[in-house]
Amino acid sequence: MDSLTQIVLGAALSAAIAPAGHRRAALLAGAALGTLPDLDVIPVNLLTDDPVARMTWHRSLSHSLLVLPFVAWAIWGWCRARGGRVAQSPKRWFWAMQAALLTHPVLDAFTVYGTQLLWPLPLKPVMWSSVFIIDPLYTVWLLIACVWAWFARAGRSAQPALMVGLALSSLYLGGSLWAKHLVERQAEPALARLGLENAPRFSVPMPFNTLLWRVVAMTPDGFVEGERSLVADRGPMRFRAYASDTQAYSQVSGYPAVHRLQWFNHGFMKSEQRDGRLVLSDLRMGAEPDYSFRFAVAERDGESWREIAPEQLKWPWEAADKLPAMWTRIWHEPKTVADAATDLDDLSGATAMRGRTHGGALK
Repeated sequence: MDSLTQIVLGAALSAAIAPAGHRRAALLAGAALGTLPDLDVIPVNLLTDDPVARMTWHRSLSHSLLVLPFVAWAIWGWCRARGGRVAQSPKRWFWAMQAALLTHPVLDAFTVYGTQLLWPLPLKPVMWSSVFIIDPLYTVWLLIACVWAWFARAGRSAQPALMVGLALSSLYLGGSLWAKHLVERQAEPALARLGLENAPRFSVPMPFNTLLWRVVAMTPDGFVEGERSLVADRGPMRFRAYASDTQAYSQVSGYPAVHRLQWFNHGFMKSEQRDGRLVLSDLRMGAEPDYSFRFAVAERDGESWREIAPEQLKWPWEAADKLPAMWTRIWHEPKTVADAATDLDDLSGATAMRGRTHGGALK
């Protein structure tokens, strides 16, 4: 999640657990601990200029539930030895620090990026993907609670305000999982009609809300993509098919960078040729044709490919221009084929799309 959300979550938890007389100090300590794991980007950026390494090392050691309890314990022990508030109430401060630090990676796991909760075990990153990386309706309750507690200090209203803020944000998080369940249930019959009932797939909310969702399923020649509004949509879910250069991808799949990406993003990638280079796009973050993470991993060498140092590409990003249309889409279901792709009955036309960069409806 974004830094502000992690700050107010850590602050609210720490202030709710620490003694009332220590509330302002707990808010500050919780804010610092809540953002501490994300400082891993500093050493990662200093140690390597490999963009694939930077992406996949983030949210690893510093986000591990096998590491952070010991980090919190060490910080608590150092503070206790120095005396002051922690020494006055060591037990409550111990749990305040543990909660502020450990909830950071757990909350991150609710996004689609991928969090290595059990690093160094060689497990794929966790991506529950039920909330967008920035979601104001999750953050606002925690922010209000922290501001209230800061001014109330040791007053009687501070603790109820903190508990209400934590409860409302937690209910919202639980509601996002329920929304994801509904979307997955509505996507299943549509994908089954395409013969994709067992295809790898993921669902993720569109920016800043949990009402409009995007579902992607992999196909032999690429992937299909569809949207679902929990407010407006009533008919069967509709998908658009897009091609991926799977032949080229198979030729470079043994490259270390490609293997690392495949592990990190669970194989949800699009492969395409651009200016003589092979570009891999992470399908989880963005929507066709705009993606946050694109990497050139090989260049054309005759009839084959030659490995190159991975390069992250910065292509035009038009997400801001699409926000008004996204807001409209939440409240209105497309009515015509011109507005949305028609139902796909089969994927017989997908092979013909190999190598193309534009998607379309298949019947």
